[in-house]
Amino acid sequence: MIRILTRCLFGCWAIALGAAVSAADQRPMQPDVLLIMPDQMRGDCLSVLGHPVVQTPTFDDLARQGMLFRRAYATVPSCIPARFALLTGLYPQTSGVVGFRQKPITRPTMPQVLAKAGYQTALVGREMHQAADAAQLGYELAVLGSTYKSDDQYAAAVMRAAPEIRDFRKWVEGLGLSYNHWQAMHWPLSDDLHPTTWVIQQSRRVLADAATDRPLMLTTSFYAPHPPLFPPAEYFDANLEKELPPVARGDWVDWDSLTHAGSDSGQRVLLEGQRLRKAQAGYFGLIEQIDREIAPLIAEFRARSEQAGRPWVVVLTSDHGEMLGDHGYFRKCEPLEGSANIPFLVCGSPELGFVRGQRCFEPVCLEDLLPTFAQLANADRPDVDGISLVPVLRGEPTKVREWLHFEHATCYSPRQAFHALTDGRGKYIWRPHDGRELLFDLDRDPKEEHDLSPDASRQDQLRQWRSRLIERLASRPEGFSDGQRLIAGRPYAPLNAGVTRP
Repeated sequence: MIRILTRCLFGCWAIALGAAVSAADQRPMQPDVLLIMPDQMRGDCLSVLGHPVVQTPTFDDLARQGMLFRRAYATVPSCIPARFALLTGLYPQTSGVVGFRQKPITRPTMPQVLAKAGYQTALVGREMHQAADAAQLGYELAVLGSTYKSDDQYAAAVMRAAPEIRDFRKWVEGLGLSYNHWQAMHWPLSDDLHPTTWVIQQSRRVLADAATDRPLMLTTSFYAPHPPLFPPAEYFDANLEKELPPVARGDWVDWDSLTHAGSDSGQRVLLEGQRLRKAQAGYFGLIEQIDREIAPLIAEFRARSEQAGRPWVVVLTSDHGEMLGDHGYFRKCEPLEGSANIPFLVCGSPELGFVRGQRCFEPVCLEDLLPTFAQLANADRPDVDGISLVPVLRGEPTKVREWLHFEHATCYSPRQAFHALTDGRGKYIWRPHDGRELLFDLDRDPKEEHDLSPDASRQDQLRQWRSRLIERLASRPEGFSDGQRLIAGRPYAPLNAGVTRP
């Protein structure tokens, strides 16, 4: 009897083990992931979207082979908080990182989640601008070249090649360029020393050296097209010869208050004439340089995955955009499309089942990447605000979210702070400094040149958006809402305690 029972138990265990092994065999392999991340790249600067100047054939191919999310936003459009959101999958309202200030990360990060699932994780180029370094964020390998530093690997490489440069940042500023303003010129050194070229070269080396028996997550992170605006002469000169587009001119802007010198913060400025043309040529040229030079990296990444019999995913996004003179603004930290809207392309190998050549107009954000990667990698997903986009990528009839809230605390001036809501078709903006409201129809007015908030026919729509924001902010520590109304004039610090999600 014992022998029969033992035989039965062993048989059941063997059947269960066989089923488990069979199920594991049927699970898709973990895809290699290439995350391409320019800094400060506008969402509209893709030729596949009909941009009048910028030519991006490499990124256009990704869009045609995958999905372009046209209404993607940085929920806090400046580098530190946007990257915090990307790494943690948390909205600023949850994390408390609502402005330009570092805060320790105490939750699993995107690279940590993938590393725990067996991935090799590598960061090449611009750092993530957090209190923690790359290793603490979960990157096993970091080859850093952030352009604004004089003590990372890129700066060392430049100073070895050009010994007369003893401090990279001071050298850049000595050229008459700025790390935040609109001055522009062509790159004065050999093109192979340009930071964009160096980052791609190093990424290709990391890719070639990575073991093929483990999935890879490679983050190729650029400082471009963030100022300093110094693309190689080929790109700068070519764009100067083009008919460059006019800036967006909102009917809600006090244009008489703007000057060519700009404000003390450098955020408000009247950019016109040759200064505007040079800024555009520098900015557009940096984007075109990334697009052209990254093509071999993408090809090698895909070939490596295919040779290893592993799926692959390529993602293009940015931490935020650049106003580039639109509505009298330069830099970021604004709720307007130039600043808050970002490129967001996802392309995958055929076995992942992604639809091809589609566009999604639902609002998505950087927080969505962590759960998306976690699902594709069969990794344990931490509790996050972001939503996995895998069902959308596979063409399943699903709703990402009804609307998205994004914000930025006081940075340049109290008037700059904002809260905004969008459903991908319209946008509502509230300025907590003085209570000013703006309402835009993104479908009919993508440049946000016409404020609809005074329109009598739009008052029901305005009240609906306002009601949503009142409810959204009711538990905020700043006191922006009492649950019945929005309250202007409350102090808005770049960090707060955060709000527990319902």
